[in-house]
Amino acid sequence: MTNPEHFDVVIVGAGLSGIGAASTLRRDHPDKSLLILERRERMGGTWDLFRYPGVRSDSDMYTLGYRFRPWTDTKSLADGPSIRQYIVDTAREYGVDQLIRYEQQLLSADWSSGDQQWTLRLRTPDGEQTVTCGLLYMCTGYYNYDEGYTPQFAGRDDFGGRIVHPQHWPEDLDVSGKKVVVIGSGATAVTLVPQLTKDAELVTMLQRSPTYVAAVPSVDSIGDRLQRRNVPTRIAYPILRWKNVARGVGIYEFSRRQPQRMRALLDQGVARFFKNSEFDYRTHFRPSYDPWDQRLCAVPGGDLFKAIKRGKADVVTDHIDRFDETGIVLKSGKHLPADVIVTATGLNLQLLGGAGLSVDGKEVEAPMHYVYKGMALSGVPNFVMTIGYTNASWTLKADLVAEYVSRLLRHLDKHGYAAFVPQVPADAAGWKSEPLIDLQSGYVTRSVHLLPLQGEGWPWKLRQNYPYDLMKLRHGSLTDGVRFLTRSTAKTSERELVSA
Repeated sequence: MTNPEHFDVVIVGAGLSGIGAASTLRRDHPDKSLLILERRERMGGTWDLFRYPGVRSDSDMYTLGYRFRPWTDTKSLADGPSIRQYIVDTAREYGVDQLIRYEQQLLSADWSSGDQQWTLRLRTPDGEQTVTCGLLYMCTGYYNYDEGYTPQFAGRDDFGGRIVHPQHWPEDLDVSGKKVVVIGSGATAVTLVPQLTKDAELVTMLQRSPTYVAAVPSVDSIGDRLQRRNVPTRIAYPILRWKNVARGVGIYEFSRRQPQRMRALLDQGVARFFKNSEFDYRTHFRPSYDPWDQRLCAVPGGDLFKAIKRGKADVVTDHIDRFDETGIVLKSGKHLPADVIVTATGLNLQLLGGAGLSVDGKEVEAPMHYVYKGMALSGVPNFVMTIGYTNASWTLKADLVAEYVSRLLRHLDKHGYAAFVPQVPADAAGWKSEPLIDLQSGYVTRSVHLLPLQGEGWPWKLRQNYPYDLMKLRHGSLTDGVRFLTRSTAKTSERELVSA
């Protein structure tokens, strides 16, 4: 029996995080063998999977773009195909497109203390295969790619029209001249509604409760000005990136410290679109929770509000009683006629793409482990995962993680270490722990029991603050809260590692 292929680093996922990580490592460590595993047939991750009308980012592209490869368009919120092309172009520029193996689903990964490596079990078109690696780098995000979340609606089978979930949008769906009901009020719903009004007779956003929705400029005015004045990209991009970082951090901190004032500002932002309008925006856009208890929704140019004001879209705040043949019966007794129902009801969380993780054959149960620096798990050797910010661009954190991994690999090589193992301190038993993600969004609260824990204080407590993380991850210590194993000590006992 031949030995499986071995790589210094295996990255799982060829989306925004995976391509960014691979590009960073290829640039900084060209001598290391690198493999990217992608379960789908194309790169792009989220930006290849989601193909519903109008799919776009809800973070500005100067922070969603990579630090090392500027986004040069002036669009504030870019469309999905443009983002995917940016990922593809980055992969080609850094030569990592040649390192991707498609249709390779990671089923399980087991760390061997004796062999000082990971063994990865893969599902491929040719059957199950294995590869081994020194460092396992997960860039799979945290939601289930196979299916989105859809509640059990009574009478669903009675509906005579079509029901679709945005995560798997059918190419043949034509809404021309039809009545469409979009169930939900999150980022996907507020994106879909104005897009569908271009063809549909009427699009109704049906929500159980309001969400904070803020209009943002379609084009970054400062970016547009710098471009028109031919300011070099190497100067303009950092300016725009830091301008948007500062704005994002400022809005978040202000929301947490002055929630009532932020409520008022958001309310004023909506109100200006409905002057002299009979639309009851107070009922439909005034949430009961504080800003940033859930992620804010952004609409470029206020397109959602404009569609409502034109009479092409409507918002109904009510609860569903059941579906019937011609639409939806609400708890209030009202009936919403529909030809098409879109269940923009959220995602299902899933860590590590659903793969099993073990150390010396013992399962790693994520909720029993603490997160180290927002990227690793206590007691799990040579393992890194990318989890982006919930209050800012995902890529801001992904870039920092990739840079940190690059520093860490250099440290391991310099000192002749075989592995690093995050270890919680002796007083961890007395910590007041909390879940990794602290939002109150439905997709989080439904799956909070699946998430690893935060502890108390750095490096076990997340700040959701990019400037703070930048100092800690780009310039901070590599040795705090972690134990390094030499070739002779890497054969640490199973009990010692998994219980760390």
